[in-house]
Amino acid sequence: MLKHLLIKNYALIRELEMHPSAHLNIITGETGAGKSIMLGAVGMLLGNRADTRVLYDEENKCIVEGTFDISEYTSLKALFADEELEYDNETVIRREISPSGKSRAFINDTPVTLEVVRRIGDYLMDVHSQHDTLQLGTNAYQLNIIDAFAQTAAELERYQQEYRRMRKLQQALDRLTEEAANMRKEADYNSYLLNELQEARLDGLNQQELEEELEKLEHAEEIKVKLAGVLQALEYSDELALNPQLHSVLAELKAVGKYAESYRQLAQRLESVVIELKDITREVEAEEGAVELDQERIVALQDRLSNLYKLQQKHGVQTAEELVQLRDELAGKVNRAEGLDEEIAATQKELQEARSRVEGAGKALGEKRKGVFKKMVVQIEELLGGLGMPEARLQIEHKPIAPGPVGMDEVNLLFTANKGMKPQPLKNVASGGEFSRLMFCVKYVLADKTALPTIVFDEIDTGISGEIALKMVRMMQQMAQGHQVISISHLPQIAAKGDAHYFVYKDNTTSKTFSRIKKLTEEERVQEIAKMIGGATPSPVAYESARELMMS
Repeated sequence: MLKHLLIKNYALIRELEMHPSAHLNIITGETGAGKSIMLGAVGMLLGNRADTRVLYDEENKCIVEGTFDISEYTSLKALFADEELEYDNETVIRREISPSGKSRAFINDTPVTLEVVRRIGDYLMDVHSQHDTLQLGTNAYQLNIIDAFAQTAAELERYQQEYRRMRKLQQALDRLTEEAANMRKEADYNSYLLNELQEARLDGLNQQELEEELEKLEHAEEIKVKLAGVLQALEYSDELALNPQLHSVLAELKAVGKYAESYRQLAQRLESVVIELKDITREVEAEEGAVELDQERIVALQDRLSNLYKLQQKHGVQTAEELVQLRDELAGKVNRAEGLDEEIAATQKELQEARSRVEGAGKALGEKRKGVFKKMVVQIEELLGGLGMPEARLQIEHKPIAPGPVGMDEVNLLFTANKGMKPQPLKNVASGGEFSRLMFCVKYVLADKTALPTIVFDEIDTGISGEIALKMVRMMQQMAQGHQVISISHLPQIAAKGDAHYFVYKDNTTSKTFSRIKKLTEEERVQEIAKMIGGATPSPVAYESARELMMS
């Protein structure tokens, strides 16, 4: 329940604090004093958006803070754990709006997103507003009401788990089907490209070696002639050849080597040159002998390299390695295309099994929903009768539908407040007062079905008065035995029955009007209720009526 509410710098509120009773709290005040503004601030604690237009003083930030006692709602521990929040029996939710428009939210001093605030807030407060009354006409909201009455949380969770699995399988099947369709379009072309690359015999191919071999073969005659000339210049057989001359020079250096160490070193160095030159001569001789003009080999290399260059140009790559990578990718696509039919068939089978489980869970959920239709209608009609609508009739129209996120049921509440009139969809019938009473009855029957600590009514008593108002507030008192109830009201009958009575008023003592709230004493309550009965200057009769209402 809400233990403490602090509002600073919000709309007409400069600063406001209240400590609501654990039972029935009534908030009254003159029109425009700020009652609904308070509700707007409470909405911020539940995750509603706000901007700088809510600032009373545009130079300072707005703060709305609520302290909630959740000690009896230990089931929330799992939710706090899911959101990685510290659980505390006294949980504090705080919203801040800076003058720049930046919004921040905190739960137990931990920064959180608005989505997290909404998730936690949904378990802390149920705020009835005109928006709820409008929502009552929607099928989705009506289904939520029936689920709350039927206590379908476990069945709905089971159904939604199966539904999510089915949706994932359906999405997987859709992707596979689309992939298969695309691959079928490309299958022939991919197979053609793959065969072309496979025929190129790319494994182990060294493009540089092939290019060098072709270069040598294409210039074989020139190479052979030049290598022969090199051998002639080196060979011993020619007296002008380099090798014999070096040997002669080496002999001369060795001869003078006995006269100086430097001559001996020169001889050693030249001897190394002679040895190296002899080795070069042997290699040149071997290379010259290996050079042959092989026209068939030239043609084969030219054909293979030409094919390689065409493939590289065709696929926009530079190397044989890139062609190998492309070939392997194409092979994967071709193999994938061949295996997709089996994968699709397997997924279709899984999907069919999942659909059967969804339909089974949906049927169980639907049966539990339909099982409470009669009981719910009877209870609400009885309550409406007690609130001055004895001829009111409620029907629940049910239609099975294809599996959806919340089940396989579509419901439509049909209502009439008048005898002899055929019930019609809620959005087509009922006045504002009738709608408010219907909504109140719905909230009343659901109060025992939910674990919400706090229920807030914003002028739920619109369009009623007298004895009906007394009956409504007695119902609120019953609700307040198990829930904290906060009711914003303009009726003296309701104001007289609160465990705590708060009065909202405008303060015009400064240059800028602002709203205040105060908890009324017993005598102040008598005076306020008397004003609600008899106007600004109530008569003694109005005071007496106020006391009677408070004591009855």
